[in-house]
Amino acid sequence: MPAIGHKIWAVAEGYIPPETEKKSREMTSHETLCILNAGDEDAQIDITVYFADREPVGPYKVKCAARRTLHLRFNDFTDPRPVPVNTDFSSVIASNVPIVVQHTRLDSRQEALALLSTIAYPVT
Repeated sequence: MPAIGHKIWAVAEGYIPPETEKKSREMTSHETLCILNAGDEDAQIDITVYFADREPVGPYKVKCAARRTLHLRFNDFTDPRPVPVNTDFSSVIASNVPIVVQHTRLDSRQEALALLSTIAYPVT
C-alpha cells in the first residue's frame, strides 16, 4: 500500500485526568496518540506539547515502523519531561513520512467511563 496521511498533524485537545482509584493500566485515565504508518518506510516522529501557561516541551521522539500502528500514552512520556496531569495541552506531531494520527482519551474518574476520540488536524 502506498503511504497515506500527512507529515504534520495538530491536536488542539489534550488533558490527562488526575489519578483515579482504578489500579489496572487498562482502566487508568489517559490520553493516547494513535498513529498509522501504512507506507513502506519507518516513520521518525517528533511530538511537541504546548501549554496555556508555559513554554512547549519536546520533541518527544518515537518511531513507527513501516506498515504498523503505534499507540502512545501521553501519560508514559518522560523524555524530555513528563506531561503533567490535570493540565490542558495541545500537540503537534511531525513525521518524515506520511502518517495518520488519531487522538483518544479515557476518563475513568467515575464509574460511568468516558471515551473521547477524534482525528487530528492534518497540515497540508
